[in-house]
Amino acid sequence: MKNIEREAKMKKEEILKRFRGGEFMSLTLDERRVVIRETAERYNKERKKEKVKILDEFVRLTGYNRCYASYVLRTYKEKEKAVVYGKDGKRVVFVADRRKKDKEKRTRERIYEEDVLGPLIYLWHMSDYICGKRLKPYIKETLPQLKQFDEININEETEEKLLKMSPATIDRLLKKEKQKFNLKGRTLTKPGTLLKHSIPIRTFADWNEHEPGFVEVDLVGHDGGILKGDFLYSLDVTDIHTGWTETIAIKNKAQIWTIEALKEITKSFPFSIKGIDSDNGSEFINAHLLSYCEKEHITFTRSRPYRKNDNCFIEQKNYSVVRRALGYLRYDTDEELEVINKLYEVLRVYTNFFLPSQKLILKTREGSKVTKKYDKPKTPYLRVIESDKVEEKTKQQLKKQYDHLNPAELKRKVDRLQSKLYRLYLKEQRENAMTDKISNISDICSKTDFENNNFVYNFNEATK
Repeated sequence: MKNIEREAKMKKEEILKRFRGGEFMSLTLDERRVVIRETAERYNKERKKEKVKILDEFVRLTGYNRCYASYVLRTYKEKEKAVVYGKDGKRVVFVADRRKKDKEKRTRERIYEEDVLGPLIYLWHMSDYICGKRLKPYIKETLPQLKQFDEININEETEEKLLKMSPATIDRLLKKEKQKFNLKGRTLTKPGTLLKHSIPIRTFADWNEHEPGFVEVDLVGHDGGILKGDFLYSLDVTDIHTGWTETIAIKNKAQIWTIEALKEITKSFPFSIKGIDSDNGSEFINAHLLSYCEKEHITFTRSRPYRKNDNCFIEQKNYSVVRRALGYLRYDTDEELEVINKLYEVLRVYTNFFLPSQKLILKTREGSKVTKKYDKPKTPYLRVIESDKVEEKTKQQLKKQYDHLNPAELKRKVDRLQSKLYRLYLKEQRENAMTDKISNISDICSKTDFENNNFVYNFNEATK
């Protein structure tokens, strides 16, 4: 203990010496604890005049407010010790790492009991596990729909608490339920060298569209970490202004499938497509897509190579829509393609009508500190309804569709299709394992007697 105290005093003297020399430095938490422990012992023993000098030095060193610094030094207590004698007579000393708090814990009645936690967890599962800032508007929009279809049975008091709950409280109550998955995919984009000079570059700084119709597109590969052979892709298209997202699965990333899927997706949007922005993959940078955009009077742009931030809107949806729905498994059969497209038909309605999202409206940098400001979370459906650039006829059609939608039934359909897709994946894995096993057995049986005998001989020699 004496050596530790001696080292602490030496460390404190070194800090004071550097500080008095005019060198600016910020103390870490451990260093502050050392300074407080050494200063408090001296502070509490001295008289008033000496205490003033010690306090001045302590404030300069730590940067604390003077009143707070005085409080810290006054209330600091030495580490408490507890001596215990064992059965064999050995003396054991336990030293507390933290000072004991004399204040009693504040007792306050809980507002959100189990009657609120159960429905909150149910709504969180329904929303596909979104954060509290997005879950609050989701509850406000979805709760009346669920009550209309008798999907949830809660009293008025519980409903009032759910609607009153803040995003921070939501995250705190759901803390034990949350699970984090650190899964990452790999890029499958191969650069298209042709026509690059014919397609202008568009960066994140050029996103100033305040009307729907300008979209970003990207392909998400379902290779499962095995790039051998053909496997399915998901074509993801999202509108920059409203966040409206459409997705469709294709056999592979051939240009013919990509363009046909893109034509099909543009019909599903509630507004006309005015601009398309893609990455530099060969599935997009080609004469077929360029001629299609020129024919339909669509502005066609591309991002800078190796700058994913240029396509930040679609990169978000690649995870929040595609990866969260399908994961990182390998899908490469026609049956899986059919199931995935059925899943996307249900998911597009659930995502666009019921899942709110936030948009970055301001970003400022002061030195190394970056401050971001987001707008209020809204569903793509609400953003389309609020837009002045969408026809009133289209808005009325969307409102009628919204009134007949049951979010709980949509979520159940999504879960059933996900389970069916996973069963197809497991079935394919078993078939592949059986095929590999048969091929391995046939390879062993095809060996000559000499090779088999030679293997047995070498194995016996190795065991010796």
